[in-house]
This record gives sequence, C-alpha cells and structure tokens, in this order.
Amino acid sequence: MKGKFITFEGSEGCGKSTQSAMLYEYLKAKGKRVIYLREPGATKISEKIRDILLDAKNQAIAAQCEMLLYMASRAQIVAEVIEPALKKGVMVICDRFLDSTLAYQGYGLGMNIGLIRKVGAFTTRGITPDLTFFLDLAVKHGLRHRQANLDRIEMRSVNYHLRVRRGYLKLAQQEPKRIKVVKVEKDKYKTQGAIRKLVEKYVL
Repeated sequence: MKGKFITFEGSEGCGKSTQSAMLYEYLKAKGKRVIYLREPGATKISEKIRDILLDAKNQAIAAQCEMLLYMASRAQIVAEVIEPALKKGVMVICDRFLDSTLAYQGYGLGMNIGLIRKVGAFTTRGITPDLTFFLDLAVKHGLRHRQANLDRIEMRSVNYHLRVRRGYLKLAQQEPKRIKVVKVEKDKYKTQGAIRKLVEKYVL
C-alpha cells in the first residue's frame, strides 16, 4: 500500500471526530492527497448499518450480532473506499476502525478478543493503520458532553464505558509503536498540536 492510513479512537465525548476532522483539514492545506471517513459509515451500505447499530430503539441486538454488523460495515468501507485509496497513494484518515470493535465489543461486552481479531483480519483484508491515536479522557467527563439524544451505545452503563477505556489502554500497551495515547486538553488546539507533532514524526 502506497498511501498512509491514520485512525482515531476514543471513548464517548473525547472529541475524536473534531480532532480527526482538524487533522484532515491541516493535511489538505499542506497539499496532501487525503480523504476523511467515519466508522461505521462512509458508504451507502455502511451508513444503513450505522443507523441500525446506533438506533436507541434497537436494544434487542445480541452481542454477536452487534460485533458482526460493525464488521460488515467495515468490510464494505475497506473494499469500496480504503483499499482503493491506499493503493492510489492517497492518505486515509478514519474516525474509528478495528480497535473500536476490540475495545467496545471485546473488552466492553466481554467477547473473545482472539475471535474478534480473526474476523477483523478477514474483514480488513489485512489492512492495518500506520498510526492510531487514542484520545484519552476520563469517562464521566466524556459522557457529560453527551447528555442529549444518546445513541444505543452511549446509553450503556458507566462501568461498561470504563471497561472500554481500560481496553483501549491495554491495546496501546500491546502496540506502542502504532497506537499513541494523546491526553485530551481543554483547549482543542493543544490536543491537535500534539497530534500533528506525532503525524510529522511517524507518517509524513
């Protein structure tokens, strides 16, 4: 793959969508060929799956169904957008990727991590991010940002979200070269500054 692949991960309300979009605008301004995506979503099929997954009315979704729906959405975005872009040498920034499933369905729901990794390898066609940012913010602080119109995942207990955060930190310990933990600052520009430094060091 010629292009570089950067992903953003984090618990609810950590500002990852804001930070990933800011990095996209920064790289575009530098003249880089770059696209910006979100997961689940970014293709017609994946957006429909997103609607099912996040609809607060769909409380009956089983853990196995939830995990496979996330993987199905990911399979489509990899085949339709990510793999072709990387082959053309385009830089891809994605708001969430496979680490989300490991953290949310693996560590959060207690599903088998080895199984998720196997299904993930099949789903992603072996594509791994060159650099992943885990934006770390205290769970209760992040959830306070999300008081209104909670989606199905955000509605889960604080204990669930604590397990997700611990899961992310474990993943970062396991892959320190790829996953960089960035503390979320009150000033979003300070957080972005830390992200840009790491991108300059490891990707550009």
